[in-house]
Amino acid sequence: MRLFHPEVVLIGLLLTALLASCGQKGPLYLPESKAPPPASTPQNPPPKP
Repeated sequence: MRLFHPEVVLIGLLLTALLASCGQKGPLYLPESKAPPPASTPQNPPPKP
C-alpha cells in the first residue's frame, strides 16, 4: 500500500485553483486607454486685502 498518491495531490491542486478563481471579479480584458487627463494648472491664491 502506497502512502503517497500523486493523483490525489493533483486533484487537490486543481480543486484549489478552481475554488480560488471563483472569487475573481472585474473585466476579463484590458480596457482601452482613454485620452490622458488634462494637466492640472496650479491655482493662484486669492489676493491679500
